[in-house]
Amino acid sequence: MSLFSGLSRPMKAAGLALVGVAVIAAVIGGITLTSGGGDSDTATPPGSTPTSSDGATQPSSPAPGSSSASTPPASSAPPSSAPASSAPPASQPGQTGQPGQPGPGQPGGDQQASHKWVTVRVYNNSTIQGLADQAAKDFRASGWNVSEVKGYPGRLPETVAYYRPGTDEEAAAKALALEFGFRAEPRFKEIENIGPGVIVILTKDYKTNDKDGS
Repeated sequence: MSLFSGLSRPMKAAGLALVGVAVIAAVIGGITLTSGGGDSDTATPPGSTPTSSDGATQPSSPAPGSSSASTPPASSAPPSSAPASSAPPASQPGQTGQPGQPGPGQPGGDQQASHKWVTVRVYNNSTIQGLADQAAKDFRASGWNVSEVKGYPGRLPETVAYYRPGTDEEAAAKALALEFGFRAEPRFKEIENIGPGVIVILTKDYKTNDKDGS
């Protein structure tokens, strides 16, 4: 018995049409499955790394918006180590009592005053009591550096300031002699080994100056 037996002609025509549509749909579906199945074997799943035909992993391209891995990092300049400036050493002030430099209260431009730091020894070679003390007072009042006052034995003809040649004593002795009116000479043998300084040996010709008014 036929599937369409018992149906009217119009119904049979409609059934045949439906069967034809179904057959066409089945043919199209089979073609689609056949072509899609071959692509699915080689399709790369999302997120997996594609490989080449020899099995090597292909490099993946960077994601959009991400910085390239080959971009070198920004170079940071090394901190400059500037050498600390050293301030120039302060100049040392001249010390009081150094050769060629005036002592305290002595004008630097006064050639005579520049020698007054030299030690002066005052010896009395006269019969006048206190003559060496008075002369020492005169010298000190004028700014001279008197370090010793005493008597001297023997007999000398006149007041003289004695010095050791080639030392600061020479210029000092001449300045002192010029200021107080007597002569300056090199030391003689008997006083050669006395300590440093100008040696003034007074006789009765020394005229006291008494510059401090006493």
